[in-house]
Amino acid sequence: MMRIIPLIALIGLLFASCTKEVEIDIPGYQEQIVIDGRIETGQPPFVLLSTSKEVYAPTDVDAFLNGFITGAIVTVSDGTNTVVLTEVCSGNLPPGTEEIAAQILGIPAEDLQNYDICAYVGLDPLIWGQVGKTYTLTVEHEGQTYTAETTLLPPTPLVNTFWKPEGSLTNHGFSWATLADPAGQYDAYFWEANVIGNAAGDTTETGFSPTFNPVFDDEFFDGLEFEFAYENPHAFGEGMPDSTRFLYAQGDTVVIKLSKLDRVVYEYFEKKYVQLQTAGNPFATPTNIPTNLSNGALGVWAGFSPYIDTLICEP
Repeated sequence: MMRIIPLIALIGLLFASCTKEVEIDIPGYQEQIVIDGRIETGQPPFVLLSTSKEVYAPTDVDAFLNGFITGAIVTVSDGTNTVVLTEVCSGNLPPGTEEIAAQILGIPAEDLQNYDICAYVGLDPLIWGQVGKTYTLTVEHEGQTYTAETTLLPPTPLVNTFWKPEGSLTNHGFSWATLADPAGQYDAYFWEANVIGNAAGDTTETGFSPTFNPVFDDEFFDGLEFEFAYENPHAFGEGMPDSTRFLYAQGDTVVIKLSKLDRVVYEYFEKKYVQLQTAGNPFATPTNIPTNLSNGALGVWAGFSPYIDTLICEP
C-alpha cells in the first residue's frame, strides 16, 4: 500500500504536466453586402441592397433603415436586353410595385410610405419577367461587382383546387389543391395565398403571403399526382380562436399562387425557412443559408414563375 500511493501521485503529476492552454482565435466581424432580388413573370425586377449586421448590433427601426445601400449601379440582362435599374424610394414607388416591395420587406404595402427605404426597380418593360428566359443580375458598389443568374421556368398548373370543412367544424377548413408533378425532371415550388374577400362582402385584400412551409421540391414525388392541404397564413394572432386558427372560413375568396423555382433558389429558401422555424432552439442543427450570388455577397437573386388560380371556399 505504501508503494502504491507514491505511484499514484507520480501518475497524477505526469498527467498534470501534459495539460496545455488552448487559445482560439475567433475572427472579428466583417460587414458584407446583402442582396435581396426577385423577378417574376410579367413583373419588373426588384432589388434591395443592405449591409449585414453583427449579432449584437442594435435591432431598432433606425438601425434597420440605416442598413440600406443607395448609390449602387444595378443592371439586369436577359441575354438580349440589358437595363440599368432605377433607384426609387418607398415613399414614391412606381404603381404596381408596392406589393412586390411589401413581400420582400415584410411590411404591409399600406405602411411603406412610413419608411425611408430605397430599392432598385426595372421600369423598362423590356426587362420584365418572361418564362423561359435567364436573367443575370449585376451589382456594382464601392469598387466591387456581384453577379447572379436565375431562370423563369415553365410553371406547373394545378389540376384543381377545393375547400372542405376541417374535422367537426362546418364553416372553417383548409383549402386543398391537386398537383400533378412533371415526371423525369427536377421541380421546386413556392406557395402563397391572398384572401381577397369573404362571405360578408368585405373585399379588403390581405396581400400574398407564404404559408408556414411554403417551399418544397419533388424529391419524393417526382411524376406523381397528389392532393395537399394548405393553411391560411393570415388567420392567426391575438384574438383568433384556437379552433379556427390557420383555417379559411366558408365564403372566403382566395387567390393562390404556386411558383416554380430553379434549384439554387429553392435551396436558399428551404434553408432560410428552416432557420426561421428553429431560431432560438439550442438543439437545432446550425444552418448555413446558400446563395447564388458571387464575390461573398449574402442573399439571393430569385426567379418566380407562378401559376395563379382563384378559389371560393364552398363545399
